[in-house]
Amino acid sequence: MEAEKYAKELEVAVRVVHVACALCGRVQERLFSVNDDHVMSKDDDSPVTVADLSVQATISWLLSETFGSQNVSIVAEEDTEIISKDDSAGLLAAVVATVNESLASAPKYGLQSPETTLETAEVLKAIRRCSSTGGPSGRHWVLDPVDGTVGFVRGDQYAVALAMVEDGKVVLGVLGCPNYPVKTESLDYHYQNHETKSNLASAIPEAWGKGCVLYASKDDPALATLCEPVEKANSNHSFTAGLAQSVGLRKQPMRVHSMVKYAAIARGDAEIFMKFARSGYKEKIWDHAAGVVIVEEAGGVVSDAGGRLLDFSKGIYLEGLDRGIIACSGLTLHDKLIAAVYASWDSSNL
Repeated sequence: MEAEKYAKELEVAVRVVHVACALCGRVQERLFSVNDDHVMSKDDDSPVTVADLSVQATISWLLSETFGSQNVSIVAEEDTEIISKDDSAGLLAAVVATVNESLASAPKYGLQSPETTLETAEVLKAIRRCSSTGGPSGRHWVLDPVDGTVGFVRGDQYAVALAMVEDGKVVLGVLGCPNYPVKTESLDYHYQNHETKSNLASAIPEAWGKGCVLYASKDDPALATLCEPVEKANSNHSFTAGLAQSVGLRKQPMRVHSMVKYAAIARGDAEIFMKFARSGYKEKIWDHAAGVVIVEEAGGVVSDAGGRLLDFSKGIYLEGLDRGIIACSGLTLHDKLIAAVYASWDSSNL
């Protein structure tokens, strides 16, 4: 079961990205407290380079401690070349100090910190551990420590991005977006207000709030949640149960009144809604119209049991409806259910 298989990896990934976002926030604060008009390039001893290398070392160390260094392959953007130069002692010292400060806070996020502060050689080793080139087999972590260099140095949008690839397929991902605003309209606040200098983060009104970590993993369809009507008169529960079993669903159905079933799919609380009314029942368009467009615009699929889109042009009823209604959060699961309907229909008592 994929969702259960990667549960620990996803939990750890979310925690380490939280640590990394806090690290970046501290580096940004220091940048603007010194000189908020100074946008530094990435190839010098700038804060963005400190953040890049420090995030990489921190995440490398945390993943290796959690899963064992022999089991961790990391593909990442940065290497140690820039801090191996003769004139880079100051940059290297800043990276080592930032990494140790960040790792000391790891227990706040449910992770282990080192028993003693890391030496320079240990920090360099953690960075160099991120030299994998990936490939079609095995498990590889993919890291972009600070995606959005210009946004970072201006106090605008940037992300810490961590994913895990297994046998060439991405199976989980985490995006830490420290400056992402709660209010969407403030995403372009910087430009609406003609801000020409740095530090958008401080320009956004505090009451609006900012910062989020988004994450996802590939789901096992067997763990999908099915919604169906509460009343047996409105849908054939036994046929729905047979379909659920035929596609391998293991959870008990969630029985919900009204179009809230569509809302559950759109919000990610459920993955499937099926309704198979008994012969002679005619579905009314007002029982489905709003829910259908909301699920579709959230990336889901809604059709009749034959796979055809619902037709709202025939008046107050959904005329020509083929057997029932199936709504899913994604196309793959939807197609699987449609195939199960065709395989099971002859044995039903509808």
